[in-house]
Amino acid sequence: MRFKLGFLGFVVSLICIHCSSENSNNAQVSENYWIKPEAGTSVNLGDPLALQLKLAVNNADSIIYYADSTRLLIKKDTSEAVIETKNLSLGNRLITARIYRKGKLEEINTNIILKSSLIPKKFSYQILKTFDHDTSSYTQGLEFDNGYFYESDGGNSPETGYSSLRRVQPATGKVVQKVDFAKTFFAEGLTVVDDKIVLLTWQAKIGVVFDKNSFKELSEFPYQNSPEGWGLCSDNKRLYKSDGTNLIYFLNRDSYQEEGYIEVYDQKGPVDSLNELEFIDGMIYANVYLTNRIVIINPKNGQVTGEIDMSDLLPAIYNYPGTDVLNGIAWDAKGKRLFVTGKRWAKLFEIQLKSKN
Repeated sequence: MRFKLGFLGFVVSLICIHCSSENSNNAQVSENYWIKPEAGTSVNLGDPLALQLKLAVNNADSIIYYADSTRLLIKKDTSEAVIETKNLSLGNRLITARIYRKGKLEEINTNIILKSSLIPKKFSYQILKTFDHDTSSYTQGLEFDNGYFYESDGGNSPETGYSSLRRVQPATGKVVQKVDFAKTFFAEGLTVVDDKIVLLTWQAKIGVVFDKNSFKELSEFPYQNSPEGWGLCSDNKRLYKSDGTNLIYFLNRDSYQEEGYIEVYDQKGPVDSLNELEFIDGMIYANVYLTNRIVIINPKNGQVTGEIDMSDLLPAIYNYPGTDVLNGIAWDAKGKRLFVTGKRWAKLFEIQLKSKN
């Protein structure tokens, strides 16, 4: 009896294994799935990308492929298709197949990591002019407009000082207009849009809009996704906002609401700690926080196309107690002049870029 029970258990086990295997196979054939690309596949910007599905039922009326919201192509079968990636943005891209069959829609997703293989062009600099700069200013944002610098000075403690917004005369470094902020207000990046100054706060999750001439506060707007504000610039069509990561957000120039973002990559991977921003001749220039590096970013896809080595910009004789890191980029679009400075620096510099390769 013991033998018979053991044999019976063995037979039942085989039946269960068979049933389990059959159910698994049935589940597999009853589902649509991606053959290519596998989730998380790394692809270099500009390289071809193969797309292929396995459908449970091969009578689709049409299959439309998307990268995020961008339509890539339309097919009527599941044969392999190859698309170009040169017009996509860098970073994590959601790849979607929408399968239409007899008026019904099925949708399946995968993802790729689109990276940059471009080696950025290297630049050094030449100092053309040196200007005085207020050493009390912990420079967060810097902008040149109609003959003046507009500068945001960050701080929210007795030890570091409190934040302010300043209009500065370039020739003398003199602060000719200033508004001081409450202790809870930590000023970050700014940009000038028409007759307004748009200013970020660090962790208060709001931006503030001022009248450019009177410095009177006009309105506030909330951040939508990023918890912090770091840098800000404008191309007069939209605003670009950094938050200390490798993301740059697009803001509507009128409502200041987010309308998308790019992920910034160089050939080594994501470029984090993006800080003060400036829009110059179609590209975004960004300080990389705690470094002497400025990166030049293509706003269409997030690719770093150039980098500037700003080492040894501030002479040692001006490295006073409290002098901090490089931060602050301003562009005179009419005069084609580029300015840079740093936090509590005694000097501000007009520079000219020099190619190193």
